[in-house]
Amino acid sequence: MESIPQTQVPADLSRYKPKWQERFAFFEQNGGPRDPRFKQAFKALSLGKRLLINMNWIAFFFGPIYLFVLGLWKKNLALLGISLLVGIVLGFYEGFTGTELPRAVDTGVNCGLAALWATVTNYAYYLKEVKGQQGWNPFEK
Repeated sequence: MESIPQTQVPADLSRYKPKWQERFAFFEQNGGPRDPRFKQAFKALSLGKRLLINMNWIAFFFGPIYLFVLGLWKKNLALLGISLLVGIVLGFYEGFTGTELPRAVDTGVNCGLAALWATVTNYAYYLKEVKGQQGWNPFEK
């Protein structure tokens, strides 16, 4: 199995599980998802490592609860607001057109929102724990 090159993770982060240490080391070395270094290093990883770095499966299934548990309440409220806004837009669409959205569309929107939580969580947690940044923007650099 391919290993992500490790930078020295600060000693106070040793209390985290190895997968969090690996994620933190990757972000520390390559920057965030918008950084060109990140994109280049991310492309070089195997599929399993890409999923480890970019997706959080607990957040996919339990997003709003898990982000509150991690202490990412500001970003979680922002994501809940986005989710609510999407629901309102879809509700207005159904109301104005007089049609009901197919179940597949509803499922697709729900999976897309769950994927949003899953892809935001790891980097947001890194920013909070390592960089000490905890803002409202779930997509910050």
